[in-house]
Amino acid sequence: MIPRVHKQGDRTIGLLSYLYGPGTHEEHIDPHLVASFDGAAPDPGRDAAATLKDLQFLLDQPVQAIEKELRPDNHVWHCSVRAAPGDRILSDQEWGEIARRVVAATGIDDGDGAGCRWAAVRHADDHVHIIATLVREDGHMPNHHRSGKRAQAECRLIEAEYGLTAVNAGDGTAAKRPTSAEQHKAERQRRAQTPREELRESVRRAVAGADTEQEFFDRLAAAGLLVRTRIAPSGDLLGYTVALPGDRNGQGEPVFYSGSKLAPDLSLPRIRERLAPETKEPLAATDLGEGDTVRSRPTSPASARRAATSTVWNAAVLLDDQGDDGAAAAQLSATGELLDALAKTSSATTRSELRLAARAFERASRSHIRAQHAESRALRRAAREIVYAGPSLGRGEDGAATAMVLSTLLFVVVAAARWHAQHQHAQQAAAARQAADHLRAAYRTTAHVPLTELRHRGRRLPRTTRARYETTVHTVLPDLAETVLAESGWDALAATLNDAARTGADPASLLREAADQRELHSADSISDVLVWRIRRLADLPAHTPKTTTASMPTATARTARPASPDNHRRTGRSSR
Repeated sequence: MIPRVHKQGDRTIGLLSYLYGPGTHEEHIDPHLVASFDGAAPDPGRDAAATLKDLQFLLDQPVQAIEKELRPDNHVWHCSVRAAPGDRILSDQEWGEIARRVVAATGIDDGDGAGCRWAAVRHADDHVHIIATLVREDGHMPNHHRSGKRAQAECRLIEAEYGLTAVNAGDGTAAKRPTSAEQHKAERQRRAQTPREELRESVRRAVAGADTEQEFFDRLAAAGLLVRTRIAPSGDLLGYTVALPGDRNGQGEPVFYSGSKLAPDLSLPRIRERLAPETKEPLAATDLGEGDTVRSRPTSPASARRAATSTVWNAAVLLDDQGDDGAAAAQLSATGELLDALAKTSSATTRSELRLAARAFERASRSHIRAQHAESRALRRAAREIVYAGPSLGRGEDGAATAMVLSTLLFVVVAAARWHAQHQHAQQAAAARQAADHLRAAYRTTAHVPLTELRHRGRRLPRTTRARYETTVHTVLPDLAETVLAESGWDALAATLNDAARTGADPASLLREAADQRELHSADSISDVLVWRIRRLADLPAHTPKTTTASMPTATARTARPASPDNHRRTGRSSR
């Protein structure tokens, strides 16, 4: 049950004309009253003798009865209440009772016999509209402060009593929804999204990993957006607005939105909190184009993704530590930026799922807990390097490195869902779970080729070599060994252990270190997770093309030097 208190108006007859009219797309079917303040209001929908003016006159009587200077400027209160998708169709009697409960909960009609006059109109199966005039019968104004919150609370009770879908309660940090007019306009123009939604995603991608305000605005311009800035008399920048070039109003002018109207965290002050402070140390910048400089040029999309993987692990650990909430909130915000960066630079095979993941996680990146952005600079730097490394081809080392970072990001997003659930952030937790579903789909697509090639190599290992690694798994992971060895990914894990041994590393030490990083029971494929962890720890190439048996020597030693990350970087084979 989803209530929405709309902006107050000043024309009762105007709103009634819309509610009883055909709708903008002839979607209003059989408009009629289901309830009213006295149960006897005229119904222009079902009573041929009743008119809209009759209903308007009745509702407006208390307003007209007081002195003109005492009348509120916007005296029309409007609330729509919609059932969740999939809920059963409620009867008129049920909708009438719901309307009465909502006006009572919001203070419009508190049952003392002198409340505001109101009427509930139904013109569709799944929702009703409540219209009220904001002067009580006794001439006073109603106490309807925070009526939206109060309607939400009452709807949670209604859902439980009527057996309806329990909708997650909001906390006021969600991005503003497109208005009905914006949605209808997008439909007429055959847009997949409203301009507000499209601008929000474009601005988010421009923020991802940006270091300075100038870089942020340069990215907006490069994305093709129209940008206006608001400058104080002192010359200081106060704010900005953006518009799509093709989105114009009735006068043919671009329709601009401020950052705060797109999302709470896209206002200029909130963006400034994320940007890195100016450093006094000299930095060697590399020019990438007009207005864009970076401190170091990432060598390739694959290397940028591999470098991001270790940083992402730190975010997962911090979220699970249940320590500093401000630092955790900053990690969530920066994780959203990293997802935006990956979506922006992804190959065609995963672009759609990654954009959906980033769009879903956007809701999970905000809460009332104030983010300590200094704690997330490493993650934002990783997002920046991914952006400036350029688009990934989605194959070879690029595709495998993407699979590696997506495998790690999945743990972060699942940890984010847990963190939000523990803080009673219901909408954010649901958004994180939705993002995880899209990430899993993107991961499966990206990981298919490199894992298939690793499995092929693993199946061609000598029987004695495979048996040795089976023993290693039983020794290191006694509780999970049978599960790992039964998975289709076991062959890829065997090939990875063999690759590590060929660099002089100890497979058992690496396996233990990989398993100790975080619990494995929640993984869809334990062996897949271990493959990517070990390849990252041992600095092995993420992609290992098919080779012949003759060119694929196997490890002969059971042990070698300890498998610390530093040792692997000194002795291991580098993908760079």
